[in-house]
Parts: sequence; C-alpha cells; structure tokens
Amino acid sequence: MEERQATLRTVEGRPVLRFERRLAHSPEKVWKAVTSPAEMVHWFPAAVETERVVGAEMRFTFEGEDDPTHGRILELDPPKVYAFSWNQDVLRFELLPDGPGCLLVLTHTLGGGWTGRLTAGRTAAGWDTCLTALLARLGGEPAEEPAGLADRIVAYVDAFGLAEGETRESGDGHLVRFARDLMWKPVEEVWDVLAGRDVLRPGAEPPVWFTSPYVPAGPVTEAGAPRVLEYEWLHDGEPAGRVRWELAHDPAQGTRVVLTQTVPARMAGLRATALAAWHAHLETLFAAVQGRPRHRPEGRVEELRKVYEDRLS
Repeated sequence: MEERQATLRTVEGRPVLRFERRLAHSPEKVWKAVTSPAEMVHWFPAAVETERVVGAEMRFTFEGEDDPTHGRILELDPPKVYAFSWNQDVLRFELLPDGPGCLLVLTHTLGGGWTGRLTAGRTAAGWDTCLTALLARLGGEPAEEPAGLADRIVAYVDAFGLAEGETRESGDGHLVRFARDLMWKPVEEVWDVLAGRDVLRPGAEPPVWFTSPYVPAGPVTEAGAPRVLEYEWLHDGEPAGRVRWELAHDPAQGTRVVLTQTVPARMAGLRATALAAWHAHLETLFAAVQGRPRHRPEGRVEELRKVYEDRLS
C-alpha cells in the first residue's frame, strides 16, 4: 500500500479531509471490505447496522457504548462509490481501477462548522489507523495496535494550521484568539490540569498553568470552574487587558479550549509575542491532557515569535 498524508481543504464552505491509498487488490474485493458490515467490523471505528440500499438508515455503535449514532446511505454504486452521512459528517469511498489493483479515495466532510474543523487532526490520524487495519484485513493479516497516535495527531494539527492563533481588530485594540481541540477529555479533567486543587475567586492570583511568563498576570476577574477563567494581564505593572480561558464540550465534537487576550491598539507590537506564547502554551496543555510530561520547551516561543512577526508584517 502506498500511504500518503491526508489533506484538508475547504469545499463549498465545509472542511474536507481526503485520503488516498493505492491497493494491490481488485475493486470488487475492496468494495466488499468497505461496504459489508461483517467486514467493516475488522477495521471501521464502530459497528455498523444497515440495509445496503440508498436512503437506508445506518446505526453506528462504538465498543463499550449502548447508544448508537445515526446516518443514512447517500450513494451506492458497486463497485465504485459508497457514501453515507454520520451525524453531521459525510463519508465517501471511491474505488478507481489501477492496474491489477485499485486506488481507494476516502473523503470525510466534517460537519459542525468551525468546531468540526478543529477536530480534523485527530480525525485524520484516526482514519490513518483504520485504513492500516483495512489493508491488514485485505491481506489476511491481523491488525496491529496503533502506536504513536498522539504524535500523528500533533503532526496533522501542525500541518493543517489548527494550532495557529489569529489576531483581529476589536474595539479600540486587537484580540488574540486561539481555539484548540482537546479530543474527548472531560472539561473537569482539563480544568484540574490547569488549576490543580486551587479554588479560584475574583481578586485571587491565577494558577501558573493558566498563565504565561511572556504575559504577566494580574488578578482574576471572573472564575466559573470548570469552564471559565478570566484575569487581567499587566504591562509595566499596570493593567493592559484581559486573558480569558473558556472550556467547552460538545457531545458530537468533543472538548475544546478557546483562549483570548485583548491587546490595546498602542501595544500592537506585542501581538507576535502573545501569539507565540499562547501557541506554545497550548501545545503543552494538549500534551498534558494526554498524560504526557508537562514542560515549556526552551526556545519554542522565540521560534514561533519569528513566524508570527513575519505574518503580521
């Protein structure tokens, strides 16, 4: 199998992941593997129940869960095209003859707007794992347990630009903003990673993992565990703006963090530093919620600052 990295592009306003695999198997053999629920159980992430007819309802059940999710068959053209909806998403498998084998093209249109796009990194890594299991099934071999999944997710997040922050004009200044997927970690667990056992109230000092050395922190202005923390940030010892953390969970999309910092117009030159600081900080947070060592890599902020300075200029 020839494996190529997934791509992410926007089609008619929606994010679409694309995967290609060149397989040494006939379209007919691969067709059975990708459409038969009895075969899909060996590589697809959920058990599938359906009648293979256009318009038929589909039920997807994950191992260990009782409540299925639902979809519907949209296209069925043996042995060429199989497409179906799954919650807000659309999956499309296309088989193209290629010598003695075939080219499998999988596209995954992500629903949910901008929150759905945030999940593209983990979704791409997950499909890489599934497609590897599909190849094993086609070859009559046992599927190997995935290794390095977290690293692959991070690589896709970086490749798709999902770790990057943005800055926009807001009021009489600028707003630095990041949104980062945290997979399926409960917001309470993420909050514990950030706050520990601290009970936060307005006027208190924010816990260190809510802060960055590059953005001096002032007192807490709003505390709503386990979802919201806002505090003043300081410049030359004086209040300059607000840093706000918001944690949210969507049953269909998982958990995400949205981090914003207001920057007065007169301090626009600090935006690159703020972007670099929070970019690096959220990389550390993602590692921490996955149970990895939590540390701030030396030199990472300076590396990112140059990138953001070039972009802002």
